[in-house]
Amino acid sequence: MSVNAALPAQPRLSRRFRLQYEEAQSRWVLLYPEGMVQLNPSAAEILRRCDGERSVDAIVTELEAAFNAQGIAPEVRNLLEEGQRRGWID
Repeated sequence: MSVNAALPAQPRLSRRFRLQYEEAQSRWVLLYPEGMVQLNPSAAEILRRCDGERSVDAIVTELEAAFNAQGIAPEVRNLLEEGQRRGWID
């Protein structure tokens, strides 16, 4: 049995963070008052879709179509759960 809080039906990036592309680093980052989190390309693609309107399933479907991939739901859920633990996801 999991002790983790359930993911929100429509995940949204926390207002404490700002997702932006950093040209100097050629990568997406999460900015917050105390610093910055550098994201790998997969994490950035997932978090860019956390707008409070898309469901987790819709995010998975969109990513699978965009990248011609199948079976990525577990990885997407893992990243969202980690983001929730770190306070990135509301």
